[in-house]
Amino acid sequence: MRIAFLGAGKIAGVVVETLRRMEDELQLYAIAARDAERAGAFAKEFGFEKSYGSYEEMLRDDGVELVYINTPHSHHAIHMEMCINAGKPVLCEKPFTTTAAESRRVLALAEQKGVFAEEALWSRYVPLAETVREVVNSGRLGKIVSLHANLGYNVGHLERLNSLNLSGGALLDIGVYPLTFASICFGNDVESFQSTALMSASGVDQQSITQLLYTNGRRAYIFCTSISLTDRSGSVYGTEGCAVVDNVNNFQKIEIFNAKNELVEIIHAPEQISGYEYQFRSAMSAIREGKLECAELPHAQIVITMELMDRIRHSWGMYYPAEN
Repeated sequence: MRIAFLGAGKIAGVVVETLRRMEDELQLYAIAARDAERAGAFAKEFGFEKSYGSYEEMLRDDGVELVYINTPHSHHAIHMEMCINAGKPVLCEKPFTTTAAESRRVLALAEQKGVFAEEALWSRYVPLAETVREVVNSGRLGKIVSLHANLGYNVGHLERLNSLNLSGGALLDIGVYPLTFASICFGNDVESFQSTALMSASGVDQQSITQLLYTNGRRAYIFCTSISLTDRSGSVYGTEGCAVVDNVNNFQKIEIFNAKNELVEIIHAPEQISGYEYQFRSAMSAIREGKLECAELPHAQIVITMELMDRIRHSWGMYYPAEN
């Protein structure tokens, strides 16, 4: 399948290294950036066949079969709409959009036009995600009581993360992963939540702690930060044991402990290129089958996650310009 990149940001360079090793599955076809010279340099460096100095021009290329969007969060919705209106299937970096309202608008357009649209939230696609869910629901941990999940990187100084105009902040960029871990383990029946955040001078969240209370009494404690590192772990606690997952945004292994706190099993992730490959394989498979979404991340789930992040942000009094 011929893939085109809309945007030539830092994440594009990281992802493309994975895709180059999937050459028997896809073809690095085109790259578009607002700067033609930058697009040309990117194409030359990474081996794309074509480069364009405008997104619109690239979307008129009949050879493009899938567009991967990696522009700032604030532009995801409008860029996906451009792709969908051009009839191009699209896989967009997380967060899918800035707000749930934007997500509903984009997905309604995709349904109307019959065009595939998905979120590149890689932790939904890695094989160990389903294994984590199976362990939690297996009963081997006893009655499940709670989970803790954290993720943090020292990246808050970056412009895209420190700007309200670019839909910055730790929650949308980083917090979406531990929230997704909680959803994979506990589902979406959140009854209520409490959250507090440390805000930057520019008005975006730098770190936050959120407690989710589920209708069945379970609790999830979520911590995310853009100003320090964390151990990136996710732990699920039950009356008869617990499970500890290494790296909540790309699950590497699951350690299972019994009621005596003895390590009884380690489940490793299968060998992978980087973890990014799974979302592209899923997208390509869905497109070939004429589907508009991936089984691992249905459109309804995208909206549910965006709605929860809206509610959390609003509880801090944090609104993006598009919401005002």
